Amino acid sequence: MYLDELKRKLRSLKKLETTIRFNNRVLSGKEQFVWDKFFSTKTDRDTSVKYNMKQLLAMDREKIKEVFDEFFYHVYFKYYSENGITLNDLYDPNLLSMLGLSEGATTEDIKKRFRELALKYHPDKGGDSEKFIEILDIYKKLTEN
Repeated sequence: MYLDELKRKLRSLKKLETTIRFNNRVLSGKEQFVWDKFFSTKTDRDTSVKYNMKQLLAMDREKIKEVFDEFFYHVYFKYYSENGITLNDLYDPNLLSMLGLSEGATTEDIKKRFRELALKYHPDKGGDSEKFIEILDIYKKLTEN
């Protein structure tokens, strides 16, 4: 993907997020966009975003599609959370990431990963008690639905 084409595509993604989350209403400037955490069109070495221009330009179309899918997962998760919509199979992507899981993780994936990490960090097994408590808190938040 070429630089100009990629920049146009990224700008269109921000417009789509505006449409999805804010229904094209006039914005106050205080809104926090998922886009701002994912992308930047300013510099190819921007480390404040998940995917900078240099990384995106190095990806093939299939990998870029995966990145865009991940972005939309986060956008819809934010939209549903902001509007009080709960879906049993939609989990906070940030919490999933903390467990080393992707956005598409299932309930079974979460349980399996929790068991693995619990065994690793359990204080009775010589693990880190603070990390164990953190994992318990994350698991609890993910399974509260």
